[in-house]
Amino acid sequence: MSRLFGAELLKLRKRRGLVWATLALVVGPVLLGYAITLTLHTVDPDEYGPAGGVENFNSSIEMLSLLGLVAAVIVGVTAGAADLSAGVFRELVVTGRSRLVLFGVRLPGGLAFLLPIAAVAFALAAVAAAALAGSEPAPGAGLVARQGGFLLLLLGFSFVTALGVASVLGSRGIAIGLLLGWHLAAAPILLSTGKLDFVLPNAALDRLQPALENGPAISAASATAILALWAVATVAAGAWRTVTREA
Repeated sequence: MSRLFGAELLKLRKRRGLVWATLALVVGPVLLGYAITLTLHTVDPDEYGPAGGVENFNSSIEMLSLLGLVAAVIVGVTAGAADLSAGVFRELVVTGRSRLVLFGVRLPGGLAFLLPIAAVAFALAAVAAAALAGSEPAPGAGLVARQGGFLLLLLGFSFVTALGVASVLGSRGIAIGLLLGWHLAAAPILLSTGKLDFVLPNAALDRLQPALENGPAISAASATAILALWAVATVAAGAWRTVTREA
């Protein structure tokens, strides 16, 4: 299992385009955002406030959550459908390895690729918000912990569901288009009605977001249950399709 896990992680790391795309989506915007706000404050401190502080920290995490979700979808889809797209799924099956094991190692392998990059971006945002706070209140340890936990939940959930959907569809392009269309277009429209909050995973994520005001009218326990059900359902569907797919 450890060798299979290492091989899955190596497959993702060897995809240089995926590595650079993930860095550009996750780390790049945080560096760029604080660099711009620091430059503006340095040039005109009367017009532009300090680059750090609680407000800028929450804004940076909001941006990181949105772009991190996109990165998590791309990584999850790649982990779920890359073997099929590359035509090597048959070779993996004929080795005699359990198909369920081949699917299962994609979960820790993909998370081990994605989460360290997200951790670097989050650490940069937290350190910059505290160091550059100036006269503004710096984010406390509690806020940093809550935002970090939410970011971990968001990226983990987005990755897991993308992995399951991609494993079912077997196509990277279709899966990425479907998932990004859902998260960026369809889900916001449905959320605006307020009628499906009790089943939408995006409503559950909004409920658990620390800095969001006037979130969906569902309890934290219900939101957690909704996310768990969606994650289990998509992973189970992906595992079933991997086991039953023709090699």
